[in-house]
Amino acid sequence: MARVTITEIARRAGVSKGAVSYALNGQPGVSASTRARVLRVAAELDWVPNSAARMLSGARTDTIGLVLARGATREPSVLEFVAGMETVLARHAQVLLLRMASGVDEEVAGYRKWASERRVDAVVVVEVLVDDPRVALLGSLDLPALVAGDPGLAGGLAAVGVDDGAGVTALVEHLVGRGHRTVGWVSGPAHLGRVHVRERAFAAAEGIAVRQHATDLTGGAVDAATRELLGGDDRPTAIVYDGGPAGVAGLSAIGRLGLRVPDDVAVVVWGDSAVCGVTEPALTAVGCDVAAYGAAVGEGVLGLVGGRLRGGMMGAVPTLRVRDSS
Repeated sequence: MARVTITEIARRAGVSKGAVSYALNGQPGVSASTRARVLRVAAELDWVPNSAARMLSGARTDTIGLVLARGATREPSVLEFVAGMETVLARHAQVLLLRMASGVDEEVAGYRKWASERRVDAVVVVEVLVDDPRVALLGSLDLPALVAGDPGLAGGLAAVGVDDGAGVTALVEHLVGRGHRTVGWVSGPAHLGRVHVRERAFAAAEGIAVRQHATDLTGGAVDAATRELLGGDDRPTAIVYDGGPAGVAGLSAIGRLGLRVPDDVAVVVWGDSAVCGVTEPALTAVGCDVAAYGAAVGEGVLGLVGGRLRGGMMGAVPTLRVRDSS
């Protein structure tokens, strides 16, 4: 099939080729209605930019790419993160191009397409994995990339992370200070980078033994892990859950076992949210301002594009919010 040209788009939209060029490149010189009509026609014709021309011109797109797993936007924290990023990008007249993917393979294909078409100036990688294939690929593509995650998992790419090690330290000091010596941890899957970082921090902590159960964090998995942790004679006196929803499921499981929180077992969650303050008892949480972290990632990727960011930095430090559950 022949490539769709701006001449065809201009003919269909009833405007000049110059107007099409302005509209497609986000430049001033056309009205909002004309720009909308041109973009609609371009989408209907499945137009893609001429990558060769872009490569020769070295033109910036003023666009940052972000791929999210399908279903991720159901999580309030993800929406807060995206909103924080978008606020910074909009302030600098940058566009956030958001794409959904069903898995890593689809995400990798998207990066290849963006790189070949020069569709974006840079991409942000979220929910980094241990030995992440996306990191390896982006290190070989001519596409600037920033990892929203621990710099130690970024494979040499630029990174803006959350200092989960500091979060573990605050959590351990809190629990040890209240006499806890054996703690259960219902974590996310072990291949997640943030889980790996927390594992290392817990292993290095003094004065406490941690019994981890890695799960997919569904309600059934959290219930089963909680029952297993508390089913024996040598049960932990506190349990840490990855995320507010998991903490709520844990409270229910503990109650069905006839145990009381915090009298029989204390509960702490990773990731503070509104739900943590309305449970009974309210949930102690380790968390950071997710929107502010998103803004730090936005500043970081702009720094990367502008040549001002090299290596990694911490964009947020979690803090402990003590409530009734511990």
